Amino acid sequence: MPTRLVRYRVKPEKIEENQRLIVDVFRELHAKSPPDVRYLVLKLSDGTFCHLVEDGSKTIPSLEAFTAFRRGGEERRLDEPQQLESTVVGNYRMLADA
Repeated sequence: MPTRLVRYRVKPEKIEENQRLIVDVFRELHAKSPPDVRYLVLKLSDGTFCHLVEDGSKTIPSLEAFTAFRRGGEERRLDEPQQLESTVVGNYRMLADA
């Protein structure tokens, strides 16, 4: 399953809102526990969010919380999300073993 990295910058006044919406996505993921989804989000100090996603079943887009997260995204962001296929080159106790 390919791993995608999605990154974008958020307006300073929208960072907390964006983070809250992402936390809601994780809350729904934990409640539903889809077995084939791996998802990690990092917030950088400059307002950049990086989503690392493995979701071959396309479960995440079907979540109610993800729909809410996407709604109004254009108004929260400073730039368009970039989606890149990624490969883990090294991992020491940070991510679960693949």
